[in-house]
Amino acid sequence: MPVNPVVVDNGRSLAGVVAELKDEFKDFVSTRVAMFRSEMAEKIHTVKMSAPMMIIGGVMLATAWLLITGCIVAAVYVAFEGSPWAGFWALGIVGVVYALFGSVAVLFAYKEITDRGLAPKRTLRVLKDDQLWMANEAKVQL
Repeated sequence: MPVNPVVVDNGRSLAGVVAELKDEFKDFVSTRVAMFRSEMAEKIHTVKMSAPMMIIGGVMLATAWLLITGCIVAAVYVAFEGSPWAGFWALGIVGVVYALFGSVAVLFAYKEITDRGLAPKRTLRVLKDDQLWMANEAKVQL
């Protein structure tokens, strides 16, 4: 039995369909790039606006930290005042306590960054949805 191919004539040429697909793909990509740029611009704007105050606050906190550390070391030194090693013990004890607290702080900060991530989540979510939509459309068309 000979197989008769089905011919569908919708008035569109293959070149026209390919050109339309190309234009739609360009629009698709430019929309996603614009979305990515917009989201990243918002994030950068937030950082730029808060950076000067963060720097001023950081300098003030560092100064206060050094002064408080001096007070703590002096207090521990007084506790060991009769010993020739009083300075060593005072600096060592304060250093170990700071190292412990600093390690905990770094671990919390690392966990926060890894939990939230730095990726543009909205853009990635939309691209994932687009990928699923395109896969479904491909199945329907075939």
